[in-house]
Amino acid sequence: MDEKPLIAFNSSRALLDVLIRAGLIATLVLFCYDIFHPFLNVMLWALILAVTLYPLNRMLGAKLGQRYGWAAVILVLLGLLILMVPLSLLGASVADSVKGGMQVLESGQFEIPPPPANVENWPLIGPPIFGIWQHASQDLSWAFQELAPHLKDWGKVMLHQAAGVGAGIVVFVVALIVAGLIMTYGESGHRTAVAVTTRISGPVRGQQIAQLCTATIRAVAQGVVGIAFIQMLLIGVALVIMGVPAAGILALLVLLLGITQLPVLLITLPVVIFVFAQQGVSVATVIFAVWMVVAGLSDNVLKPMLLGRGVAVPMPVVLIGALGGMVTSGIIGLFTGPVILAVGYALFMGWVYQPDDVTQVLESPPEENLP
Repeated sequence: MDEKPLIAFNSSRALLDVLIRAGLIATLVLFCYDIFHPFLNVMLWALILAVTLYPLNRMLGAKLGQRYGWAAVILVLLGLLILMVPLSLLGASVADSVKGGMQVLESGQFEIPPPPANVENWPLIGPPIFGIWQHASQDLSWAFQELAPHLKDWGKVMLHQAAGVGAGIVVFVVALIVAGLIMTYGESGHRTAVAVTTRISGPVRGQQIAQLCTATIRAVAQGVVGIAFIQMLLIGVALVIMGVPAAGILALLVLLLGITQLPVLLITLPVVIFVFAQQGVSVATVIFAVWMVVAGLSDNVLKPMLLGRGVAVPMPVVLIGALGGMVTSGIIGLFTGPVILAVGYALFMGWVYQPDDVTQVLESPPEENLP
């Protein structure tokens, strides 16, 4: 019997077996992803929080006599307390404002004051604004009729955004609890992560990639969230000292703008203008204005110092990954983007610059490589 057809048949059969196995594995992966997809955001946030808080968990657990589980419980409770107290105060403030507005509307005492005379002298927009404002102050029903369609559309948008914020808070709370469980078994989780990266990238590079992912997540947490929190404290204290209305809400908006990488000056400049308009020019208001501008620009100094700290890739790579990830995937992309881009950068540069032994073999003369 000719062996060539038999070899070809065995090769075709082996190839078919490989394709069938690959198809079954791909099908299994798709089914697993479909089942796990509803919990993907929660688990990503839990992993990010666990990696960020794990050094603190180790330090606290050591002080508690190697009780890392209790340390994780304490950190979760502190996180929930820090999250719930501002939210409860904000919710109470919003509820009081809505209640007061409803009482004014029901009592019929709501009225629009007439516009100041100098509004009409504003260039370009002054006359139309003055006319609309004057008409609305004289006929309140006309103002409601004109604004009702716009308020309806804006109301839908606000309700949608509020629902998104509420869902995000629930996801964050659940993720914080899951992060506590992950921190409790941090050692085994670290070994598993190293084993996965080693299986994918080999024994030499697997440990490096695991360390790179961990360092990148912590660097982003320090360089983005940490800087935003520092700016919130600097600006919030100044707002409270100057007696600016709704100082807590403005400080919370500063934190959100800092996390989303938008300039904090969008809030600080209007507040400075408001303070000058209300209190005039004085030593206190000038110091306040300088402080607000410096605090609003402080991220430009702190970001290069903290964002790339401890990461074996250039800081611009981490910054570009944070911005690009946020644009494509929202807040969660602020962390996943730098990790993916940093790992890709490390793998690419590792491919460009081969290890020393390989480079030495390639550069050495042929006769030196002979046994």
